Amino acid sequence: MSYDAVVFDNDGVLVGRTSYNVLREAAETTFKQFGVTDPDPEHIETMAAGVDPSDIDEICNAYDLNPHQLWEIRDRAGTLAQRTEVHEGRKTLYDDLHVLDDLDLDYGVVSSNQQATVEFVLDHYGVSDRFGAVYGREPTLESLRRRKPNPYYLHRALEDLGTTNALFVGDNESDIHAANNAGIDSAFIRRPHREDWYLNVEPTHDIDGLDDLHDICAP
Repeated sequence: MSYDAVVFDNDGVLVGRTSYNVLREAAETTFKQFGVTDPDPEHIETMAAGVDPSDIDEICNAYDLNPHQLWEIRDRAGTLAQRTEVHEGRKTLYDDLHVLDDLDLDYGVVSSNQQATVEFVLDHYGVSDRFGAVYGREPTLESLRRRKPNPYYLHRALEDLGTTNALFVGDNESDIHAANNAGIDSAFIRRPHREDWYLNVEPTHDIDGLDDLHDICAP
């Protein structure tokens, strides 16, 4: 099939995923900045990844904190921690991004990571100019409601790219659902951390790496 554009998830697709321990440390740092020196371990785990606004409300009620301030600091701590991972060479680009140079298509990025983190990673590795649309989350509670599978950011990227004839490449079920919700095709990429992953949703394409886009996106 021929597409006008390909939009990618970032972590686990273009760049390696961040270690969970790094995100956990960012959550611990957040609590310390608010003077919470001995938070409930479950609250640390909750703040590390996959947070819902209701989780933030529960945590803030437990420690008498402001939800918006808490999440703004948490997102900032997450960005700083991931920047360190990039600088230390532990979060690097996958080696098949050369495929983007081979195909005459427009490209975008839609991530549930922070906008600041995504922009930093792409700028650091000198590939930001390849993407005509780049969307991550703002450091707000509202952004948590707009994460995939909500197609909010995907719709914005497609609008910037001027097409709905696009393919979305991701490594999570939420990516496939977001593509379905946006009315576009999807490709589930089986990076090493997803080689034997069982999907509860059917993607349009199931690929081993970005090299497979040569066949999928051929006119």
